[in-house]
Amino acid sequence: MDKVRSLGADHVIDYTQVDITQSGINYDLILDAAAYRSVFNYFSILKPGGTYVLVGGSTAHFFQILLFGSLISKFSRRRVTALASTPNQSDLQILKDWLTTGTIAPLIDHTYSLIDLPSAVCKLEQRQVTGKVVVRV
Repeated sequence: MDKVRSLGADHVIDYTQVDITQSGINYDLILDAAAYRSVFNYFSILKPGGTYVLVGGSTAHFFQILLFGSLISKFSRRRVTALASTPNQSDLQILKDWLTTGTIAPLIDHTYSLIDLPSAVCKLEQRQVTGKVVVRV
C-alpha cells in the first residue's frame, strides 16, 4: 500500500482487509489492476455514469469484459471496458526518452535469470509481486 501511495494514489484500499463492495462508498471510477473479483461484483459501488476499467488480472476476467463490457455499457448507465493500447513507434520513442531521462521509472519487483523462470512465473501466478518481474536473458 505504501508503494501505491508513493506512486501518487490518493486513496488505497487493502482488499485483504476491506470488502470494498460492502463499504457503502460509491465510485466514479474503478481502475482494477488485479481483477480479484468479477466486474459484476463492483456494480453496486459504481455510480451511474461511472466507469470500470480492467487493467490487469486473470484471462477469465479479461474475456468477461470483452464479452459483456459493451452490453453492460449499453444497458446500464455505467461504462465497462478493458485498458487496451496499440503500440506505435512514436509512443515507444516517448517512453524510451522518459525512461532514459528518469522522467518515469518502472516498478520492478525482482529480476530473475532465465534458469529461474519457473520461480518467476510461480510468483506471478500466486500474485506475490509488486510491480513487474524481469527475466535476464
